[in-house]
Amino acid sequence: MLATLASTHLFWITSRAAGTTALVLSSATVSVGLLMGLRLRGRANAATAGAPERRSIHEALALATMVAIAVHGLSLIGDSYLHASLFDVTVPFVSSYKTLPTSLGIVAGWGLLLFGLSYYARRRIGIKRWRLIHRLTLLAWLAGLVHTFTEGTDAGQPWFIALVLLPIALAAALVVYRLAPRARPGTRTVRPRRDPFPSPSG
Repeated sequence: MLATLASTHLFWITSRAAGTTALVLSSATVSVGLLMGLRLRGRANAATAGAPERRSIHEALALATMVAIAVHGLSLIGDSYLHASLFDVTVPFVSSYKTLPTSLGIVAGWGLLLFGLSYYARRRIGIKRWRLIHRLTLLAWLAGLVHTFTEGTDAGQPWFIALVLLPIALAAALVVYRLAPRARPGTRTVRPRRDPFPSPSG
């Protein structure tokens, strides 16, 4: 019985699992990225010391998020209930199933993919311009949250809330901290902006 049920809804279950994974990974990616950008007073040396390790973790989490997003969307093509096409899961406002939440999820997915991959083109884009583009990742992540909690099958389940609450809460707290205006006493020394993600070769 369970085997029959699992085989019938295999693609749907796969999409749900990948979607949950993408949410957790993207929240962790946002958290690590924000932590890397924070400039805590009196801890500059400590922050610099672990920078390469944090960059590697941030990159690995971002790539894993992209894979989870791809699996989440593409696995729906095989679902026997939705009968979704490639356009339904990749182009906003094409699917007739919960069109607005679905479209928001598609936009969020493309945003996380493109803004994440912009890291590898930052030299050509220019560091200042890339910084502005990369900050849009926060909007894509927020859109993904709205998509999850307005359309996700498991959104109201206690186990789901318990699973995603910590990474989402941490990322949200860091976003608020990063955006909150902070008055700093004394004069501030303006330092040249450098690439926060330099390549190993320099």
